[in-house]
Amino acid sequence: MKCLVCVEHRFDRTPDGAIWTQVAYDYGFWLRYLESFDSVRVLARIRDVAEIPVDHVRSDGECISFVAVPYYVGPWQYMKRALSIRTIMRHVVEPGDAVILRVGSQLANCLYPFLQRAGQPFGVEVVGDPWDVFAPGSISHPLRPMLRWYFWRELRKQCANACAASYVTERALQSRYPVQGSILSISASSINLKAEALRSVRKSFAVSDVRLSLDSYAPMQVIPRQSGCLRLVFVGSLAQLYKGPDILLAACAECVANGLPLRLVLIGDGKFRAQLESQAESLGIRDCVVFRGQLPAGQAIRDELDRADLFVLPSRTEGLPRALIEAMARSLPCIASNVGGIPELLPDADLVPAGDVDALAQKIQEVIACPKRQEEMRSRNYLRAQDLREDVLQQRRVEFFEAVRCLTTEWQTSRRAA
Repeated sequence: MKCLVCVEHRFDRTPDGAIWTQVAYDYGFWLRYLESFDSVRVLARIRDVAEIPVDHVRSDGECISFVAVPYYVGPWQYMKRALSIRTIMRHVVEPGDAVILRVGSQLANCLYPFLQRAGQPFGVEVVGDPWDVFAPGSISHPLRPMLRWYFWRELRKQCANACAASYVTERALQSRYPVQGSILSISASSINLKAEALRSVRKSFAVSDVRLSLDSYAPMQVIPRQSGCLRLVFVGSLAQLYKGPDILLAACAECVANGLPLRLVLIGDGKFRAQLESQAESLGIRDCVVFRGQLPAGQAIRDELDRADLFVLPSRTEGLPRALIEAMARSLPCIASNVGGIPELLPDADLVPAGDVDALAQKIQEVIACPKRQEEMRSRNYLRAQDLREDVLQQRRVEFFEAVRCLTTEWQTSRRAA
């Protein structure tokens, strides 16, 4: 069986037809689907470029192909291309396809009505929460309140009507976007299966999206602290302020004002970098902050984590953050905000309210003042990260894929019989 995966990520295409991505969704990512499906077509926004962008890796390959949607960024560009996008959505699902939507996603919002009209079963992989993404302070846009309500409503509908749902969290996203017994409702309209058989098909799965190789794990720090200066590290995109780098800068300024010698390393890049550099300057801590920019995934980031004393992620919104899990796997003490799936990774003692500068500054100082607590955090984080090993997660993913495959096969059989 073939699989069509709808994803919100943006890709580049060179003149030879090759598809390229930066960090996320490389060819290795798509291999997980091939354990259950013969081939995968990826439905995504694709931009044509003259040459391979710097730091990009190949995303397509054997058994992995792409369906290009007109490239756009933001609501205004989307509106200009909406008609062309709808035309593609109307015809993109081919006979024999199993469909998986990675949500929340505007492309999924476009495809969903056509799936509903056809009665086509589909699975959802819930990797983010639009209610938090569009929360006040997370994004600056005049349509933010409307977009928040719209994406929340659409994701609720998609999860409620999916034949199976995979969530990157264990509880957080499930409670806000439940699958709601949709297999039985699909059966009544589309699939001639006995109710007992349907009840035996599992519908909801908790599967982190992270991919950690064995060399991602280190039971102790590799490089000890140098020169007595505390080294904090942050990893996250600066394309928006979702990850709270502005909150972290303000908290570090408070720590420095209280006499704590520190050095903050920010790994990531995006349009807000210049604004954050100006913020560090105005706070008087520019000499204490290093903007590393975008680093390639893997060893380069692990090296930075191994040099650090504390990982800090004061996100305004999250699913289950890969960067935090990577830091935990390196046995780093971690502090983060209590949003999304983060409370499933860290205990309350290591969490702060999102957007609270004073609480974050106090928490940093508390942790640094207690070496014994740091050692406890290292040990606890490393053990928790073991639960998210790739071999464990892939087994759960395959169970989800097989549920989607099973229900799709039954639906297709029913249609042929009719």
